[in-house]
Amino acid sequence: MKSSIALVIVFSILVAGCDRVGSEAWCEKQGQKPKGEWTMEEAGEYTKYCVLGMDSEKWCEDMEKKPKSDWSASEAADYTKNCLTGRSE
Repeated sequence: MKSSIALVIVFSILVAGCDRVGSEAWCEKQGQKPKGEWTMEEAGEYTKYCVLGMDSEKWCEDMEKKPKSDWSASEAADYTKNCLTGRSE
């Protein structure tokens, strides 16, 4: 458990200077990046947040209401990346 917490802290520090995924600044930067250089994850996030207009803040709020014991590993990683770092623009 301690190693998981340490990993989350290290990850949070590494991405602290990045724009929050789904933010207007992130969408603009991602849109300027050649699509051939996108990862599958970036393509999915761009589609959800920048094309379809999904509200990343609402997703974060919904996750905060969901018991952490019910989170998948992917949801926990996404929450850390998208909700704990750079949340205020």
